[in-house]
Amino acid sequence: MSRQITLPPRSEQTADASRAADSKEATHILAGLNEKQREAVETTDGPVLIIAGPGSGKTRTLTHRIAYLLATGRATPREVLALTFTNKAAREMKQRVEALVGGPDGRGVKGLWMGTFHSTFARLLRREADKLGYSQDFSIYDTSDAKRIIRDLCGRLDIDAKQFKPRALQRKISSAKNQMLAPAEYETIARGRVQEMAARVFGPYQQALRKANAMDFDDLLLRPIDLFENHPDVLEKYQERWRYVHIDEYQDTNKAQYTLAQQLSARHKNLCVVGDDAQSIYAFRGADIENILSFQRDYSGATVVRLEQNYRSTGRILQLADSVIDQNDGQLDKELWTGNDEGEPVVVMEALSEKDEAQKIERRIRNLHVRDGYAFSDFAILYRTNAQSRALEKELRQGDLPYRIIGGTSFYQRKEIKDVLAYLKLVVNPSDAASLRRVINYPKRGIGQKTQERVFDYASEHGLTLWQAVEDVQAISTLSTRAKNAVEKFGFLIKKYAA
Repeated sequence: MSRQITLPPRSEQTADASRAADSKEATHILAGLNEKQREAVETTDGPVLIIAGPGSGKTRTLTHRIAYLLATGRATPREVLALTFTNKAAREMKQRVEALVGGPDGRGVKGLWMGTFHSTFARLLRREADKLGYSQDFSIYDTSDAKRIIRDLCGRLDIDAKQFKPRALQRKISSAKNQMLAPAEYETIARGRVQEMAARVFGPYQQALRKANAMDFDDLLLRPIDLFENHPDVLEKYQERWRYVHIDEYQDTNKAQYTLAQQLSARHKNLCVVGDDAQSIYAFRGADIENILSFQRDYSGATVVRLEQNYRSTGRILQLADSVIDQNDGQLDKELWTGNDEGEPVVVMEALSEKDEAQKIERRIRNLHVRDGYAFSDFAILYRTNAQSRALEKELRQGDLPYRIIGGTSFYQRKEIKDVLAYLKLVVNPSDAASLRRVINYPKRGIGQKTQERVFDYASEHGLTLWQAVEDVQAISTLSTRAKNAVEKFGFLIKKYAA
């Protein structure tokens, strides 16, 4: 059972650092950390870059650092912000901090903000959206919602959606937003037909979002930047609140995330980032490795702590990884090592084709199972894209080897769940055009494609939102009485639950 620590009250006169380090709370938190992990935890003030190689205990270090800040009275929970890239990582970190300093009822971490960039700034925007011209019940559009809006805009702008796929245009727009480019800026640098079409759609797409009182995922990072730039008092409020800012996986940050980090840490300079340039794999979605490579230039006087002991891998695996990573240009210096055994040799298998590869994998698993007694659950097959599983599954099925696929469709991406969420979002925010389009005829209620197009055209011609057009349906002369009544009935249904 983990020991619970009672946090000392916050005082303007912070206890002497050496005395705090000798306290029972600090001693407990620092116990079990290696020398470098301890250095990262105890270096609390000023900008800190923790270069954390794979398997070096970075999550442990980061959570102990936050717990150390709280236990020694350097910060209250509400003065700490921790940003991650996945909900799973955020939950794990919060659970670990809670186990260290939460107390029996969890009050020791009450007020601590810890979450993904997107969830954290969505939460902030719910509080401040009115300053940007949004209501607090704004909708958040996912990729499929964005594609639906872009598909409609292609029709209106006479862009062939078969030649220029809405998904491709959405990706280009998202990439531009990750680089903090406005529609007009993007239009001047667009090259090639796809980018040019994306530039045509970009401005109207942003207008459609605004009209629907909606933001897409990229806006959840861009709108706070606008908020802080245009409302210095709001920025000052959050700078003063979050005296200590932590960012996990800093090598995966994009320009917007980099800017938010700078804005929030500008007052107290207590920015701690954890990352590894060698693990940067998200350039395709806007991550900029220069953010971590230039940290010491961006934050003068920054402390750099290197976590170089790998606890996870065997010596041979570490040597193989190093031999590949050593070829990288412009990298941060680090020398990974491990106290683990050398382990089995790493085997490279060559295959003539996708089928040949799958057959060799199946045979190797079967041989190790029969010859050495390994259980089938001892094996894992990793592949780069989901499409690659087909050949592997075929061979495993033919060989009668049991397996299960990890992943698949997320719960929230299932059609029935997205339909339910669309209804709920529409009840809260009737201006949500994407949700209205999704459910106006689902389940079928006699509002066919032609009827929908006439309602949407009416909205466009009269400068109305789609919901306003639904409310004004009896005035749409191009609709039959039957169609009008079907649309009106849908409107009544939504109003019934919105009331």
